[in-house]
Parts: sequence; C-alpha cells; structure tokens
Amino acid sequence: MSSESIKNRGWSVAIAGLVINLALGILYSWSIFKDKIQQSINAGGEGAFSWDKASLNDPYAVCILVFAFSMIIAGKLQDKKGPRVTALIGGILVGVGFIILSLTTSYSLWILGFGVLAGMGIGFGYSAATPPALKWFPASKTGLIAGIVVSGFGVAPVYIAPLATFLVKNFGLHKAMLIFGILFLVIVSGASMLLKNPPADYTPQENSLKASTKKALSVKNASASEMMKAKHFYLIWFIYFIGAGAGLMVIGSISGLAKKSMGDAAFIAVAIMAIGNASGRIVAGILSDKIGKIWTLLIILLFQATLMFASIPIINGDSIAIVIVLLATFIGFNYGTNLSLFPSFSKSIWGMKNFGINYGILMTAWGLGGFIFSRLSQTLLAKTGNHNISFIIAGSALIFCAVLVFVLNKVLNNEALKAE
Repeated sequence: MSSESIKNRGWSVAIAGLVINLALGILYSWSIFKDKIQQSINAGGEGAFSWDKASLNDPYAVCILVFAFSMIIAGKLQDKKGPRVTALIGGILVGVGFIILSLTTSYSLWILGFGVLAGMGIGFGYSAATPPALKWFPASKTGLIAGIVVSGFGVAPVYIAPLATFLVKNFGLHKAMLIFGILFLVIVSGASMLLKNPPADYTPQENSLKASTKKALSVKNASASEMMKAKHFYLIWFIYFIGAGAGLMVIGSISGLAKKSMGDAAFIAVAIMAIGNASGRIVAGILSDKIGKIWTLLIILLFQATLMFASIPIINGDSIAIVIVLLATFIGFNYGTNLSLFPSFSKSIWGMKNFGINYGILMTAWGLGGFIFSRLSQTLLAKTGNHNISFIIAGSALIFCAVLVFVLNKVLNNEALKAE
C-alpha cells in the first residue's frame, strides 16, 4: 500500500468516525427533550408525563454513566474484534433505545431507552470511532486527529437542536424519537462499515525528526492492570471527573437556563454551545500538540472555573440573550477540550495496543462526573430554585484540579526519568 493510499485511508477512517459521532452527539440535546417533558408534566391530562421534577435529568445522567462504563466492554471488543463490529452494535442499540422512547411516557422505560440502551449504544459507537483513526496517524498528530473525530460528538447539536425542535413542534415528542431512532440505525450502521484498523505491522511515519524523537512519559502499551497501578492514572482520572462533570452539568440544563431571555429560541443557545464544544476539541488538540497537554489542561481548568463563578450573576440577572449564548459557548468550548486531551493522555502514556479498554476505564471519570454533577444540579435546583450552589461547587472543584495539574506534571516527569 503506497504512502498516499495509506494517508487517504487514514482520513477516510477519521471522517467515518466523525460521522458516527455526529449522530451519537444527540446526548447533548437532552435539555430540549427535558423541557418538552416538563411542559407535559405542567400541563397534565391524559397521556401526559407524570415524573417527579427532581428526576427530570435522570435519563440524561444514567445515559452518561452507562455510556462511560460501557466503553470498558466496548473498548475491549474494539481491541479484539475491531471497530466495525463495535460501532455496528452501537448503532443498533441507540436506534432501538429511541424507538422505545417513541412508545411511552413511563419514567422507567425512558431510563431504559435513553439511559441504558442509548447510553450503551453511544458508548459502543464512540469507543470504535477514535482508536482506528489514531492508529493511522503518527504521535505528532494525535491531538489533531482525536480533536477532529470527537468534534462530531460536540458539534452534533448544531443540527440536532433545531431538528429536534422542529420535529417535536410539528410531530410531537414521541414521533420525533421514532424518527431519530430510524436515522441512528441507518447512519451509524452505514458509517461503521468504513472503520478499519491498519495492518498489524503498520507504523505511521512522523513528519519530522523532532516529532519522532520525543520521549515517552511512561510505559508504552501498558495493560489495563498496569495502567491502574500507576499513581498518575488516579490523578488524571480525578481531573477528568471534575472537568467533564462541570461541563455536563451546564450542557444538560442550558436550554432551561436560556429560556428566560430567549423563549422558544433557547435551542439556539444549545446549538451555539455545541460549536464551542466541537471547536474546543480541535483547538485543544492542536494546542496540546504545540505546547503540551499539561499546560493546555491547566489553562482550560482555570478558564472554566472563572466561567462557573461568572455564571451566577449572569443567570440570576436580566442578562440579554447574547451574554447567555457567549457564556454557554465558552463553557462548551472548555468542556470539549476534555474529550481530545484525555484520549491523548491515554495514548501517549499507555500506548495504542490496549487503547480501547484503557481509555474506556479512564472515561468512567467522564461518566461518573456527568452523573453526579447533573443529578446534584437538578436536585439543588428543585430545592433552591436556582443553580448558584451548583456553580460554586463546580468552580471550586475546578480550581482544586488546577492545583493538581502541577502535581501530575511532577509525577509524569519522575516517571519519564525512571523510563530512561
């Protein structure tokens, strides 16, 4: 296979992964569905939803949790059987999950359909999208390629938010879920056929001597058990837990936060935040390739903490729509950086041989963070009527993680010295 055909194959795999994530990113449009469910609860009557308002985020929170933990199983399957089968299973699970949603108002069935089946399907599809793309490219492009592939997941609400709003308004929530279910079956299953790992003996060539002579930070091609014995794994896990949880807390409620100033056009805030989410993944990938992952992570954590504290007067005041949109965009941008930085950490520290299961284990931090922060936020909102305490907790935790970045840097440097 010529170098040009290898390059083209690598990009076709990356684009297929991008397309899969564009479909699976419907997770970030939950706030639109939640608003419709809440309207139904408030209106009451025959056929209406009758959930406890403190439980409105539960399908979203469970979906995040199942998504993350299913990546351990999906990652192992991807490492053993390849990305094509794994992504195909993901498309089927998400499609079936949404078809179930089209048939019911039951809280337990929405937990099953959106939380469990869709969450598991997203995990399988997501875990199969990035690893094969990274394997076709050299280490110097890890951040860029990871950022491009996962940007699809972040940017998805740009089209899903207005599409969901249109479908729900014109056909009702249940028919909208049926349409999405069918689309998932077709798009994800079709794109999965383009995913392929490179040959076993393939080694991507670096474009420069400088890139090829970079020192590894730690053990290459570590097993899951070796990874979990390293102290830096737990530092990285905790920072991911906080960084992801704080962002997902806002993403799950952004439509409701924007309602006050934007009314029925609140979906615009969801869509524009998605642009920030996606661009954050690409920018962080490029920046981390230039200045390093550690310094990129530190900058993002401090920026996100500042935004969390700034959010309190903004959402409680009579802020104009543009301020809400800008706030959502920057929070989405910072959150999105996590989804390119942490796969890069996993590849550079623990290697590609067991990347699927290793990153699946690391991504439990994303799932637990999203579950705990979104559930806590909804509970505090039901009790206090505002998000103030949630933002204070998130901002304080992000500052603590910024301090931990210095500890992580020291630990990684020590590990690199030991490996020499």
